[in-house]
Amino acid sequence: MEIGLLHYSVPPIVGGVESVIAHHARLMSADGYTVRLVAARGEAMSENIKLARVPLADSRHERVAHVKEQLDRGEVTADFTALRDELVEALQTALEGVDVLIAHNVCSLNKNPALTAALHQLHTAKKLPRLILWHHDLAWTTPRYQHELHGGYPWDLLRTDWGNTTHVVVSELRRTELANLMKLDPASIHVIPNGVDVDRLYKLEALTQTLFDQ
Repeated sequence: MEIGLLHYSVPPIVGGVESVIAHHARLMSADGYTVRLVAARGEAMSENIKLARVPLADSRHERVAHVKEQLDRGEVTADFTALRDELVEALQTALEGVDVLIAHNVCSLNKNPALTAALHQLHTAKKLPRLILWHHDLAWTTPRYQHELHGGYPWDLLRTDWGNTTHVVVSELRRTELANLMKLDPASIHVIPNGVDVDRLYKLEALTQTLFDQ
């Protein structure tokens, strides 16, 4: 089975979500799965953790930033439509052969709305593998993003249950927020906190790890 991990960027780019993705990728690979990172920036991590680069997935891409400026003003332009359509094509190519796709934050934050819209378009057309939406942050419940959000498409994609997806959040607080935002049964939302790799954190040697396990 091949698992895709989608985000704007992946390691060695430094960031909270990028760090989580690195741990997920290593654990999945160690469990025997093939992992495909799908992002604009970053690098392959190993022979079994490769990168499918999608430049327009970058939240910092010049075209993405230009479209976001328009959207922040409430303007849905031809630039947005063109960008979304290009991302639809790019994602289809990047995800070919992937069995499960885990999308980190791209369906809950407005960093690249065209990417969100492209993913939604493919999902509704049933052209995506099984989709897991992993929500670290929610734009619609965060005060600093409110001035960038407007009613209607594409902003409503960030507060609407797309159907036939699995929702994962990182805390009980996020579960409550997401359930209220999307009118979901809280029990349908999985809570998986960001883990801590104790061995790496404390730089434990092999003998120390063995004693610790005992």
